[in-house]
Amino acid sequence: MRNEVLVAITSDRDVVLARQTGRSMATELGLSKSEATLLATAISEVARNIVEYVGNGQILLCIVNLNGMEGIKVVASDSGPGIENVEMALQDGQSSGGRLGLGLPGARRLMDEFHMVSEIGEGTTVTMTKWKGPRRG
Repeated sequence: MRNEVLVAITSDRDVVLARQTGRSMATELGLSKSEATLLATAISEVARNIVEYVGNGQILLCIVNLNGMEGIKVVASDSGPGIENVEMALQDGQSSGGRLGLGLPGARRLMDEFHMVSEIGEGTTVTMTKWKGPRRG
């Protein structure tokens, strides 16, 4: 099993690849089916945002170990226009694309750890982790 996989995100096909890769890594690491599904769904949400709002970016999937815990860390990044109000973007129902606005807040709920940084004109990075075993977030 590879400890780190980088998936370039430029199309819906890449969203599927990132999702499948995350699920596969989670299964190989021993996360439960439900944990793997939550991880894959969160990856889909952040990858879809890259395709829809920026056009290209990347998702880095890493196996992490911390104080005896194992998990999968996802780092989704782009060099797009950035998000002016991160707090608002993380609220349900907020969308600049005319959608339901559940992507980022939904991903945050699905993962054990979630952090987003965005700079206007520089891009956005979402870092999130799903730990193996009982929820720790």
